[in-house]
Amino acid sequence: MESKQITTITIFRFEGKNRYWIFTQMQRSLAGFKKIKGLTFFKMLGSGGKNGFSKMLNLNVYAFLGVWESESDANDFFDNSAFYQEFDTRCTEAWTIFMENKAAHGRWSGVSPFENFQPYAGGLIAVITRARIKLRFLPKFWSYVPRVADNLFDHEGFLFSIGIGELPLLTQATFSIWKDQSFMHQYAYKSKLHSEVIKKTRELGWYKEELFANFIPYKSVGNWEGINPLEEYLNNEKPLDR
Repeated sequence: MESKQITTITIFRFEGKNRYWIFTQMQRSLAGFKKIKGLTFFKMLGSGGKNGFSKMLNLNVYAFLGVWESESDANDFFDNSAFYQEFDTRCTEAWTIFMENKAAHGRWSGVSPFENFQPYAGGLIAVITRARIKLRFLPKFWSYVPRVADNLFDHEGFLFSIGIGELPLLTQATFSIWKDQSFMHQYAYKSKLHSEVIKKTRELGWYKEELFANFIPYKSVGNWEGINPLEEYLNNEKPLDR
């Protein structure tokens, strides 16, 4: 059967001296990722304070985004790669979400990385938004971020979110998970504050580059803050033909 492209995001927490090791890996690890079989697009991402939605760096939390030719390639990397095992051994927590691609528009580093879109039949939905902000709009953009984040965490149907990025201040990405698509749409298009930000983005052209993508989470591996946050929502024993 034809393989399907999937996307994974892994969120790591590092403590003590390993905080400095992972900081160096933001550049040093890139050559190693380029050699991984089946990995068609990847990003090593840092995080800010306050669940990532702060101008201050969080030297404990990082993320790895991977786009894979197939689930078997992803499993081989996470289960068997000595390159990945060093990350796993050094971190105090790691949580990986496996996702089918649902829809995407825009570009990331000049490319459209997500393909092979699958139909949505209900259940969990995940969202990645990513933007490269024009220098002259940095103060205005960051003046909205804390309020938008606080509004997000209080919204019905919200399960998880983190702010991540490649470069402090200049590139901002968010990864969020919702109980279903209707809750996500209510926040994205009916929340007064979020709608205001979307309107200003369109009117003023804040971004040099932007991307919006939806995903269907189907497997959750590991822990975050001591638990598997999606355990009650996903049957991870269900076989998937990929």
